[in-house]
Amino acid sequence: MNKKLIAMLSAFSLCVSMTACSNKSEDISQEGGTSSTTTSTNTNTLLSKSDKKVETIGEIDTYIKLSDDNTTVDGSGVKVDKNIITINTAGTYSISGSLSDGQIIVNTSKEEKTYILLDGVDITCKNSSPIQILSSEETVISLADNSENKISDGETYDESEDNPDAAIFSKEDLTFIGNGSLEVNGNYDKGIVSKDDLMIESGTISIKSVADGIKGKDSVVIRGGNVTIDAGGDGIQAYNADEEDKGYVSLEDGTIKITAEQDGVQAEANLLVAGGNIDISTGGGSENSSNKDGWGQWVGGKPGGSMENNTTETEDTTSAKGIKASSIIQIDDGNINVDSSDDSIHSNSKLIINNGDINLSSGDDGTHADAELEINGGTLNITKSYEGIEGTDITINDGNIHVISSDDGLNVAGGADGSSTNGRPGQNGMESTTSGTATINGGYLVIDSDGDGLDANGNLTMTGGTAIVNGPTNGGNGALDYDGEFNISGGTLIAVGSLGMVQTPSSSSKLNTINVSLTSQEANTLIRVESEDDEDVVTFKPTKTYSSVVICTPDIKSNEAYKVYVGGSCNGDEKDGLYSGGNYTNGTEVGSCTISDVISNISQDGASSNDNRTQPGGRGDRGNMMNPQNQSSNEPSAQPNNSSNNSNMESI
Repeated sequence: MNKKLIAMLSAFSLCVSMTACSNKSEDISQEGGTSSTTTSTNTNTLLSKSDKKVETIGEIDTYIKLSDDNTTVDGSGVKVDKNIITINTAGTYSISGSLSDGQIIVNTSKEEKTYILLDGVDITCKNSSPIQILSSEETVISLADNSENKISDGETYDESEDNPDAAIFSKEDLTFIGNGSLEVNGNYDKGIVSKDDLMIESGTISIKSVADGIKGKDSVVIRGGNVTIDAGGDGIQAYNADEEDKGYVSLEDGTIKITAEQDGVQAEANLLVAGGNIDISTGGGSENSSNKDGWGQWVGGKPGGSMENNTTETEDTTSAKGIKASSIIQIDDGNINVDSSDDSIHSNSKLIINNGDINLSSGDDGTHADAELEINGGTLNITKSYEGIEGTDITINDGNIHVISSDDGLNVAGGADGSSTNGRPGQNGMESTTSGTATINGGYLVIDSDGDGLDANGNLTMTGGTAIVNGPTNGGNGALDYDGEFNISGGTLIAVGSLGMVQTPSSSSKLNTINVSLTSQEANTLIRVESEDDEDVVTFKPTKTYSSVVICTPDIKSNEAYKVYVGGSCNGDEKDGLYSGGNYTNGTEVGSCTISDVISNISQDGASSNDNRTQPGGRGDRGNMMNPQNQSSNEPSAQPNNSSNNSNMESI
């Protein structure tokens, strides 16, 4: 077993111990903070912001004026050797001027902080890092108000025992503050690197790098400022896999824009998004992903590189995910926009969304967790995906969620994710398991899927909220697809799709279901369920061609009669196809029933699953899963499909 695998297993082990908490969970600080608890029923707080104090710069001790011909120093603690300027005493230094081929080196006591004010510098070093920090307790780089600063390296480096690999390279903690601007050009490899903790508190920082943009071994924390990254590798990366409390990323505020050939933000351990405005594009964006007939055809070839482990050489693995972590990802707030050729948000363990305004366009999964995926609030809008929401155990407690997927909308499966680009981007090769669950306790969920709408290799449960599914038009998939049971005790479910693989909620549910089988209906043709006295139960306008409608709501009462219509019109208020209020002009009545059992079936004359079986994905031998009779039954009209889920998770 190699060291990287051992480190990954250690990180997963830590995650398991952390995620043993439920909604009343321990608040685990990432940087020496104290533990606290939260009793909110709509948040799950496992990660918290950094508690490191805010840095400020004090009175200047020494002024350095850079010049190719004659660098001058007003003060002490500095050695000038031609165009190599070495700060060898801790203090506060102001640097201005330019060097066409020179270096600033910090080599001070590890027991004291060094403060550097960049006040209009333009430093280029052709064969090494223009700013190189060898020793210091911490170096704080302040960008002077209204100043413009530029740091650039060359395309080749001379060999050095310190092994610098970035335009700004630090072996110690590194913090950026101030209200000026900083342009960093990493022409050799990376933009900014710290071998310890790296923090940005403020400033306007623009990075263009051949490889990774910002890389901190122990952590990367962004508290504010305006950060723009154009990276040939990862945008932001924390890579320490050897220490359980290290290798994390915390995005807490500010404006962050990342364009990366590989991952946008990558953490070896935990990743917290607590606020700010975040825009990420990876691998050329979702339009650069391949379709099912040609996964993996990246424009310009496959991106290269690897997540670094400083103790061992590792085999290159690449991906182009938007936000990625080996352990927990927690999103508490922020405006997040991701356009990724691979998964938009991906956790090798647990993903928690507590709040935020999240917009995702993915060439693979919208959101993915190898283990638990939990949504407690916020707005999640997945405008493009292969599979929309995927995890081993999925829980939706609250939130406003819209999903568009070319395969499953919500998919419960299980197993480790083999993330690589030998095949389609992401290649989520999760192994099938019958133990996965999906639970909807609240919120508002709208799915438009070409594959299964709600798909679970185990059980589905719904206790509240609203779930609307515009499911597949082909007969080989269903708006609902589960292998165990689907019990509903609260909330409203509307699931529309094809007839070939129809399933309803289980007969053990607490709420009643009407299962309607129809001849093929055109998109935008209304389906209407109303009571015997013409009161509206559900009036819905599907977005695609359909022949199956499953409706479960508390408004369907036992021992009462209901009628079903197709067509007609309604002048009420419409949201996501669901109407409220207004007047309905009758279409064609397709049947009626009196609710005597949990599952009641209504079938239009001429309805047959054969209408769908010959379409792509259809399975002719499953046609008998539809109950074509206009009768009540204690059993669902179709039994769970034990085979279709397994194929959904195979790499394509």
